[in-house]
Amino acid sequence: MVIDSHCLIFPASFQRRRDELVRRDATFAALFSNPKAVLVTAETLLESMDRDGVDRSIIVGIGWNDPGLARESNDYIAESVQRYPDRLTGFCSVNPAWGDSAVVEVERCAAAGLKGVGEMHPDTQGLDITDGQLMAPLMTAAARLGMPVLVHASEPVGHLYPGKGHTTPDKLCRFIENFPENVIICAHWGGGLLFYALMPEVGRALQNVYYDTAASPFLYKQDIFGVAARLVGADRILFATDYPLIRPRRLLAQVEASGLEVADQALILGGNAARLFGIDEQDG
Repeated sequence: MVIDSHCLIFPASFQRRRDELVRRDATFAALFSNPKAVLVTAETLLESMDRDGVDRSIIVGIGWNDPGLARESNDYIAESVQRYPDRLTGFCSVNPAWGDSAVVEVERCAAAGLKGVGEMHPDTQGLDITDGQLMAPLMTAAARLGMPVLVHASEPVGHLYPGKGHTTPDKLCRFIENFPENVIICAHWGGGLLFYALMPEVGRALQNVYYDTAASPFLYKQDIFGVAARLVGADRILFATDYPLIRPRRLLAQVEASGLEVADQALILGGNAARLFGIDEQDG
């Protein structure tokens, strides 16, 4: 079973309203102000899944700042999951800085069937994720509801790209240490956080952390799959594309050519996500 753990979809109206959304929301502006940046609907995602052999996709939000847009996006994700329950699993997006309002929205989305929170974008949301008091209401609610939290991560070195920020491994590690009971997914290989797992105290702190492979070909050489599996274990890696940024087939080819054992490839491609999100692998 192949599960893509990081895909973005939006209501069809968002394409027509791009200029309005760019003015209203800093995260949307950072990611989609370029008219060439593609926005897709659930149906377009499903067509891609069918072409490239993906059984299920986890559809996530972006780190919204505008509460109205967050709710509109969350509603669309929930409606899409309800329309295609055998193909889609959904996350909701909130800004932890909203405090109690963020918790209320997460609870509403959990009741609608969504399974996680994120993707958080700390830089464009104006968040200091190392601030335990600020993050506690959301993280406590997520733990209580059994919802993993997906956070955008960036490398402290290397080339610039849209969305690259300052949520680097040092900040991620402090965030994770503050909330050891939460399941946390670090997007984009955690900005390299997994390399620090070689430090014993860091490795112990990261026991409840997963790493997704979203946008991997734009960040690392293909060797990252084998290296990461040796460092943190194949059971902590989630196959993810960041679709529509990357087509699934491109990343599937990298996993297939990684040299990993077939059992480890199966964990990365879907087994880990199925376990984490309560998906019956027989559905695929």
